[in-house]
Amino acid sequence: MGDFKHYKWAAQGFPVNRAISSEVEKAQTAAKNPDTVTIFDKILSKEIPADIIYEDDQCLAFNDVNPQAPIHFLVIPKKKISMLEKCDSSNKELLGHLLCTAAEIARTKLKNGYRVVINNGAEGSQSVYHLHVHVLGGRQMFWPPG
Repeated sequence: MGDFKHYKWAAQGFPVNRAISSEVEKAQTAAKNPDTVTIFDKILSKEIPADIIYEDDQCLAFNDVNPQAPIHFLVIPKKKISMLEKCDSSNKELLGHLLCTAAEIARTKLKNGYRVVINNGAEGSQSVYHLHVHVLGGRQMFWPPG
C-alpha cells in the first residue's frame, strides 16, 4: 500500500487526520516539464509492457499497475497533453472521446457503478504528467474522496 506519514490537516475550520501515501509524495516531486518522457509515453511506444484492454487511433486503456480498487484502469490520449489545465477548446473532442471510452469499457466490467478521476497538478496528486483518466470500481467508493 505504500509508505504512510500521518499529519493533521485543517480545512475550513475542522481538523481531519489523513495519511500521505507514497503516490502523493511522487506527485509532489513529479516532473512537470511537458518534454519529459513519461511512463505513459513508453507504454504508448510499446517500450514497456502494459495490460492493454482497449486501443484506438486516439487513446489507449490499460489496467493500473498499482490498483486502488478491484478494477482500476486508465485511459490516456495518444496525443501528449501534460495535464487537464493545459487543455483548451481544441481538445474538447478528445476529452469527450476519453470519457466515452472510459464509460464504454466500464459498462463491460462494472455493473454497479464506478468512479472517474482526473488528477491535476501536485495538490491533485498527479504523479505522471501525461493526462490520464482513472476508472475505479468493484467496491463501494466513499465520500468525500481524498
